[in-house]
Amino acid sequence: MALRRVASAWLPVVAWAGVIFALSSIPGLGTGLGVWDLVLRKLAHVGEYAVLGFLLARAAAPLPAFALGVGYAITDEAHQAFVAGRQGSAIDVAVDAFGVLVGVVAYRRLAR
Repeated sequence: MALRRVASAWLPVVAWAGVIFALSSIPGLGTGLGVWDLVLRKLAHVGEYAVLGFLLARAAAPLPAFALGVGYAITDEAHQAFVAGRQGSAIDVAVDAFGVLVGVVAYRRLAR
């Protein structure tokens, strides 16, 4: 029974991290929309990491969930440095961290 509980908590985290990794592997995601491209990308970062933060908070306590989410954001940006047309960015780590925070807070509020 405990294994089933662990799997139900962590498999969604692993699956969503895989989605983020796959999206980060796509070379050059520019839309050609100028400043809107930047805005949409940052909103996408917040959204995808909010989902990760939510799932992490579901699986772990808030502080470890936040730390794991930010740690994953750092590794994701490092990964992007090796993808053609992409680059790793400290600003994106900060945006991702904000998304993780949003997800953790949302989970905490909904779990009350």
